[in-house]
Amino acid sequence: MLILSRKTDELIRINSNIVVKIIAISDSQVKIGIDAPSDIVVLRGEIYEKVKSNTIEAAKQGAQNPNIKLPKLAVNKLKTPNE
Repeated sequence: MLILSRKTDELIRINSNIVVKIIAISDSQVKIGIDAPSDIVVLRGEIYEKVKSNTIEAAKQGAQNPNIKLPKLAVNKLKTPNE
């Protein structure tokens, strides 16, 4: 794990196509902006875990009953002010 110190408005680059910008820092919160290509899914950790557990559960249900209809889980990317 890489640990960095950053100040407001400083950037972190991941490869040439992902930029993480420190938007604001307060007592117990850091706000960041992530600019990544649309084909890269960026999720908060708790959302990723929920998607993962739902996928596992759906796979189990599908294996038990291959004819079951499961709802699709949609992930919407938020648009930045520059888009």
